[in-house]
Parts: sequence; C-alpha cells; structure tokens
Amino acid sequence: MAEHRVAVVGAAGFGGAVAASIVDRHPSLKLTALTARSDAGKRLRDVYPRHRVDLTMDEFDADRIAEVADAVILGYPHKAAAPVVRELRARGVKVVDLSADFRLSRELYEREYQPHEAPELLGEAVYGLPELGHREAIAGADLVGAPGCYPTASLLGLWPLREIAADAIVDAKSGVSGAGREATATTHFVAADENVTPYKVEGHRHRAELDQELPDGLPVTFTPHLLPIDQGLMASCYVTPKSPLTGNEVRELFHNAYAGQPFVELADAPPGVRDVRETNLCRVYATVEPATGRVLAFAAIDNLWKGAAGQGVQCLNLMLGLPETAGLLP
Repeated sequence: MAEHRVAVVGAAGFGGAVAASIVDRHPSLKLTALTARSDAGKRLRDVYPRHRVDLTMDEFDADRIAEVADAVILGYPHKAAAPVVRELRARGVKVVDLSADFRLSRELYEREYQPHEAPELLGEAVYGLPELGHREAIAGADLVGAPGCYPTASLLGLWPLREIAADAIVDAKSGVSGAGREATATTHFVAADENVTPYKVEGHRHRAELDQELPDGLPVTFTPHLLPIDQGLMASCYVTPKSPLTGNEVRELFHNAYAGQPFVELADAPPGVRDVRETNLCRVYATVEPATGRVLAFAAIDNLWKGAAGQGVQCLNLMLGLPETAGLLP
C-alpha cells in the first residue's frame, strides 16, 4: 500500500506529540516532518521520551511542509491555527486541525472565541466526528476541524437520545492534560491532587459544539470538572425523556445508532477512563434510573486520543481513502 506523507505542525504539545507517535507507527502513513515553536531544534524523543519518535522539530515553514507532506495534523491553539491553515491550504495541503478554529460556524466561533482569523476557509471545513453522520463529508474534505475532547464524549453519549430528550445535563470530568502543555505546566500539583474542581460553570466554550450538533431547542446544561489524573475524560449524561422508556429500549437506541461504528464500544456496565486509555475508543453505557425514569448515559474516552490526536488520525484516514481504523486498532 502506498504511503501518504504526513507532517505534524505543533508537535511539542500533548495532542501533537501523540499524533506524531500514531503517525510514526501507522502502516500507510510516513511521518516526514515535525514543527514546534519554543522547542524547535529538539528531537521529539528528547521532549517526550515515551513516544519514541526520533525526528527533530523544526520551525514552521509552509513551503517546506508543502514539499514534504501531502497532509498535516495541526496541533496549535485556537487563533494561532487559522493563519497556518490558510498557508497550508494555499499550497494544496490537506489539514486536520485539532484547535477550535474550524469546528464551528463563524457565528458560534466568534460568540465563544474572537473574530475569526481565516473566515474564508470556514465553508470548506467539515466537523470531524464521523459517528455523527459526518463520515462521507470528511472523506471528501481537504480541511477538517477535529472536535474538542468534551464535546466528543458528550455528543457520543447524547446522540442516540437526541430525538427523545426533553432536556439534558452533562457532568463532564477530564484529566489535567486536557488543558494543554503550557497550562498544565503552570497548574500547581497541590491544587489538582486529591481534588475535583468544577470550572467555567457559567459557560464553557466547548458547549458551542453541543449547540451546533444537537437539535435546536434542546436544553443542555454542561459543567466541566478537573480530575487529578493525567489522561482520561468521562461525560455523565442525564436525560429527561419526552415519554417513559425502559432500559432495554434505551440500549436498543444505542445499538441502532452505533452498529458498525469501530470506535464506539457499548459496555454492559458503566465504564472507567482506564478502560480506554491510549485507545481511540469511546466506551458507552446507557440505562434508566428506576426512581425518576431519567436516562443515564456514560461515555469514557482518552482525551488525547479520541478527544484529539487519535480522532485526528481517524479523520485523516478517511480523507486519504484509507481504512478508517488504520493505525488505530490492533
């Protein structure tokens, strides 16, 4: 099978480093270049020994990347990503962007972030969650905006319930790596250890993806929490149904929604984040609470894999005409 040349731009961040590791071991992709800003000149292996990637990270040069890569996984933060995407797309390079810059409509993006740095590209961007009916569009896309980690788990927990839900509460908890390398470096160990902290309770930016993907008018309360763990994310979804449902009826909704989906694993009991660590799986369990009739759905992911880099490679596989699972399943 022919190899597709891939570069990771922003490889020094947590998501970029995992993306480089996955691409480096992928049977049909060739990792041809890595870039970084403050860590330019260093081998990725020296910054992240556990990933065992020997390439040196260079400063970003769009012309050079276009010479050596057919596609890029971009690991920059929002706002910084959009101008880089513009440069790469002008040179014909396919891009999977792990930032927020191409996940949302312009209206939602500018409501939650700031004026968009490359609004002319929004029309070609596709939301990169294949399980929500975007698979065909992703396969035909040259630019994909990978979902955020919280929305990935939350949407996969809510999607089969979207038509029967009167309202929903999402209680989501993530490990500290979800904040990114720079923010994590300044988080005091004593503040995170042996602690669980809700934050941005009046409105987290990631809820915009729930507004975009779920039916209009569905009230959703979304509250994120910080867990004292490295990797892992759990979305506990509590849904009031429009009419009573049994546990078996709820499980049938999930089986119908995710039959044949290689990265959604339906569990027989509530999952833990350790169940999916360093995999591209979302493990889901759904049931009904007898006392209230409320539907409960629990979705666990690794925030750096299905919540970022693994999902980015999943989308890139589709964009390049490769098996969706290539490099991501044993």
